[in-house]
Amino acid sequence: MKSKFIKILTALLIIQISWFSSCTSDFEEINSNPNSPETVPSSLLLPTVLRSTAGQVASQAWGIGNVVMQYTAKIQFTNEDRYNWGPFGNPYSTYYNSLRDLNNIINISEPLGQNNYVGIAKVIRAFQFSFMTDAYGDLPYSQATLAKDQINYPVFDTQEAIYEGILKELREANELLGSSNETVRGDILFGGDITKWKKFANSLRLRVLMRISLRKNPSTEMQQILSNPAQFPIFTGNNDHAVLQHLPDVPNQHDLFTTRSGSFDEFRLSKTMEKALKDLNDPRLFAYAQPTTSSGAGIVGNVNDYQGVPNGLSDEEALQYSPSGDPSKGGSNFISRVGLLWACNQCTPLANPTGYQTILMNYSELQFILAEARERGFISTGTAEEYYINGIKASFQYYESRYRLVNLPQIADKLVFNNSYVEQESVAYTGSQSEKLQKIGTQKWLALYFSGLENWFDWRRTGIPNIKPGPAAFETQVPRRFMYPSSVQALNEENYKAAISRQGPDNILTRVWWDVVR
Repeated sequence: MKSKFIKILTALLIIQISWFSSCTSDFEEINSNPNSPETVPSSLLLPTVLRSTAGQVASQAWGIGNVVMQYTAKIQFTNEDRYNWGPFGNPYSTYYNSLRDLNNIINISEPLGQNNYVGIAKVIRAFQFSFMTDAYGDLPYSQATLAKDQINYPVFDTQEAIYEGILKELREANELLGSSNETVRGDILFGGDITKWKKFANSLRLRVLMRISLRKNPSTEMQQILSNPAQFPIFTGNNDHAVLQHLPDVPNQHDLFTTRSGSFDEFRLSKTMEKALKDLNDPRLFAYAQPTTSSGAGIVGNVNDYQGVPNGLSDEEALQYSPSGDPSKGGSNFISRVGLLWACNQCTPLANPTGYQTILMNYSELQFILAEARERGFISTGTAEEYYINGIKASFQYYESRYRLVNLPQIADKLVFNNSYVEQESVAYTGSQSEKLQKIGTQKWLALYFSGLENWFDWRRTGIPNIKPGPAAFETQVPRRFMYPSSVQALNEENYKAAISRQGPDNILTRVWWDVVR
């Protein structure tokens, strides 16, 4: 009886093991959710990365870049305009979060031989790090985003080392792009056009090389790029440049379209910009600003219908400012708003959700970089005057095309380029080298309107134009950097302290490595 029982038990065990084995052999397949894949393809990660990259550029242009470079001034809540800056959480937090996705794109795409995705990720990563290091200085770089490797407190690399890494990544990207044949999907910047990504990579290299030119001579690498356009293509016109085109539908409109009217109206035309444009008889005045409400001019007025407000006034002074000096003619109705291309939906029925593009880098900027490089003897290709005039013309043509797109021909017609503009003594490419460099810098500043923080970064290198703090500013100098986020100071204290002991105090007047005192 006992023997019979053992045989029955053994048989049951065999049946149970067999059943368990058959049920679990495809356990992972049965229990995988096809709607929530464990590995996300690069094509799904790429749009989010590009959108967050452009989002920071647009946000910083509106809130800081335009103000600190005195294109615009604030008439309410004027702390930014008065340099009452505390620690800045962004672009630091947004870009480091985005870097995880960029690393994932590379880790997913490399084993599959998808070099185009890898190259694109390297270009974006180089752009983000250049933006961050120019804003803050030394940063976690070589140990950044290595939490999975148990590195929770990354060291801060020197800016010099970060720039070496940025240039290396851009060189690698140029080699990778086009070396595989996969179709790139999810590319909301260039629509999968690999040639345009290569042009962006090499144009960005030229910007980066110029940025550090007071520390390291960029001649060899700059000339290498220009001497071999087949291997190192760069932007050749406004159709190439890196701008994110916004869409009419939610949530893809341009960043200011859905802004509240009150928030939009805090920012007005700066007196500095007004004077510069009027002194040069520059028609971009009609593109960059609107006629004052008090003028009754409507869409386009005469030159006197555009009025700015000085930067760096106290809240009360700014809100009551009178361009004429008559207290009865002071206040917001007498100060020009930012141009219609950027207007919010609540502000005017003329606002358009697609007119404003977020500019990462444009053709006009590249031409001014080349003009300066040629004038300084960094390159021997082309002429400085040709690059200079190309830069001005490209800026005019860009804004003309945008205003035609939004069906405002009254403004677009003002922006048709005419040689008489560059024949003016104040614009013509004449004078000493110092005077020519001043003209290049001034025109580059005018063309970098709404270009993130690039205008501020470039000003810190050149000192052009002459920007002075306003009368109620908290500092006697224009800021040179952002303070690190409070979270970094608290959570990575040891490495943070090591960075500031090397770089200098964590305040807005400390210069970064490339920002050499002249």
